[in-house]
Amino acid sequence: MTIKTTSVKETIAIGKKLGKLMSPGDVIYLTGELGAGKTCFVKGIAEGLGIRGKDITSPTFIIINEYKGKIPLYHIDLYRIGVIEDLRDIGMDEIVYGKGVTAIEWAERIKDVLPDERLDITLKWVDDKTRSIEIRAFGHHHKEILDKLGEGKSSSHG
Repeated sequence: MTIKTTSVKETIAIGKKLGKLMSPGDVIYLTGELGAGKTCFVKGIAEGLGIRGKDITSPTFIIINEYKGKIPLYHIDLYRIGVIEDLRDIGMDEIVYGKGVTAIEWAERIKDVLPDERLDITLKWVDDKTRSIEIRAFGHHHKEILDKLGEGKSSSHG
């Protein structure tokens, strides 16, 4: 599914709709160049989980932020991660396979060691004002989430 947005508010709204569909153990990979809107999208996911979006900040320098909501949200930024062993040191396995929703920015850096069942979300600028959000589902549960997200929305499916 590909959704186009033309404002931060719209991008957050899509994330919020997705957040409302999340359940414990769900994993979201976020990819896109710097400034594409990954953290903005996570703000929406947080709002969907009952967490104030304005409290969400990029964890680039601290790697992981944990937020308490109806389901915990673990927001991970791998931009500065050097090697996979660094992830084990911060307890990545316990987080990803735990009871929260895990949103991982720059997930392409370690895609081979994380769960096969997930949502892959790629954000990119189409032009000066339009952002493209491509969402792909892997696994039955995540395909159901994607179907629910797409209900009532005209978008292209991929």
